[in-house]
Amino acid sequence: MKTRKKEYGDANMVGKNIEKLRKERGLKQKDFIAQIQVTGCDMNPTSYSKLEGQLRIATDKEIFIISKILNVDMEKLFESEEPSLD
Repeated sequence: MKTRKKEYGDANMVGKNIEKLRKERGLKQKDFIAQIQVTGCDMNPTSYSKLEGQLRIATDKEIFIISKILNVDMEKLFESEEPSLD
């Protein structure tokens, strides 16, 4: 059986955080994708699903647009649950 999520470690924490923030706001994937597309960002449901599923890494443009739609600083999308090195 193929697993849905791929481990990218810290290289792909954005997808997991986007999914969490989207769900916290009660947004369905299809509605969120529509909001992304309205900005001119060419993202289809498969591409978005792979982003949330951590099967692909977000581009800088996508991160910028998604942070604006979610009304969060871009840094919020990069937060990790793992302890910091500070």
